[in-house]
Amino acid sequence: MAAIPQPARAAARLSDIPSVDRLLGDAGSAALIARHGRSQLLSALRALLSEAREQVLRGQASPEALAVATLLAQARDRLAVAARPRLQAVFNLTGTVLHTNLGRALLPEAAIQAVVQAMQAPANLEFNLATGRRGDRDDLIGELICELTGAEAATVVNNNAAAVFLMLNALANRREVIVSRGELVEIGGAFRVPDIMQRAGAKLREVGTTNRTHTADYEQAITARTGLLMKVHCSNYAISGFTHSVEVDAMARIARAAGIPSAVDLGSGTLLDLTQWGLPKETTVRQTIESGADIVTFSGDKLLGGPQAGLLVGRRELIQRIKKNPLKRALRVGKLTLAALEPVLQLYRDPEHLAQRLTTLRLLTRPMGEMRQQALRLQAHVQQAVTRQYTVSAEPLFSQIGSGALPVDQLPSYGLGIRSSGAGRGGKALHALEQRLRQLPRPVIGRIAQDTLWLDLRCLEPADEAAFTAQLEAPDA
Repeated sequence: MAAIPQPARAAARLSDIPSVDRLLGDAGSAALIARHGRSQLLSALRALLSEAREQVLRGQASPEALAVATLLAQARDRLAVAARPRLQAVFNLTGTVLHTNLGRALLPEAAIQAVVQAMQAPANLEFNLATGRRGDRDDLIGELICELTGAEAATVVNNNAAAVFLMLNALANRREVIVSRGELVEIGGAFRVPDIMQRAGAKLREVGTTNRTHTADYEQAITARTGLLMKVHCSNYAISGFTHSVEVDAMARIARAAGIPSAVDLGSGTLLDLTQWGLPKETTVRQTIESGADIVTFSGDKLLGGPQAGLLVGRRELIQRIKKNPLKRALRVGKLTLAALEPVLQLYRDPEHLAQRLTTLRLLTRPMGEMRQQALRLQAHVQQAVTRQYTVSAEPLFSQIGSGALPVDQLPSYGLGIRSSGAGRGGKALHALEQRLRQLPRPVIGRIAQDTLWLDLRCLEPADEAAFTAQLEAPDA
């Protein structure tokens, strides 16, 4: 039987386009105005009407598409997208605890509460309550940092790269800085130590070779132009095999004999021996100070487990020179950073409870059995969400600390492995699923390797399980 021809739909005319006043006067606009404001709604409606005119002129619009309810629904969707925060909470299931792209260390509850209070009320940021006069913001945390590190003095800037930059500019501007060639590292975003030195006004003097540097290399490189001897933490890589490096105490003795300051960029900067919690060994800030380093720089948001910050500790006279540098004001931290940093440092005064109270350490030390049981609980939820197109299994994995801390060390972990059930084109299917997970209300970030989408559960604490499974079971998940 021949198909009955359908009448062609009439194309919309310019006269079918409603006016802005008509749209704003509709009852449906009231809720949008209450939520987003009249100015934003007006802007969205004008943009939609402009697009509608172009479509009508091209004969591509129907009268139904120009209905008041349709246009208001489109405006609602656009306003919702525009109002959505760009900085969103995500589930970090990558297996990297201190993930630079995902914000590194999570703050403990004490720090969160301190930041909230600092946002809600005036604070004595630079006001000495004892004297009633202007104070120094470093005084809020300086004494505490010195107690924990054994340093004479301390100051804080906005990240460790800034700490290194400020130190070089204050102590070695227009002078040479001697560094082992094997320590001239590049960190994330093509950010290189030699570039920092150049911008800071210091001249790099490389010594040794990529894999071997000796004390004689430092001694023979010192001249009247030398301003600083420096060691740099080998972030994100390690050299093995036929290697030799000069320890901090040996470099410090050489510097002291020549009347030159010695500096160490520790990068991650842990304050306590991590081996007591079964983690790989990392030199502490106190050990570096006790080895004779005059200045030590390290990050606040890596192994320390606090907010983004760069800490400089060491000899009082050198810290004072650094603080008097005009760049210190440009690189200083604000009250929210200091509010978060102080409670984190306070936690280190009670090491017996640190693994429970410091979020970073709690994640790094999660028991293998706990993560395995979690994987078994979540396996069915994830399998149901991804349907029979994929198979989900609970499997042992390896996590990493991240952010350049202990780059070759891995932590036994547990998680879920998701593989495509179809023959061929498995990679495309996994990437499609990975994209779907990133588009959830709280995006889920995993990693693809070996034809598998891995969801490492080390950073999914039990308190977050309900939120994780709820959005998987949502109708539009």
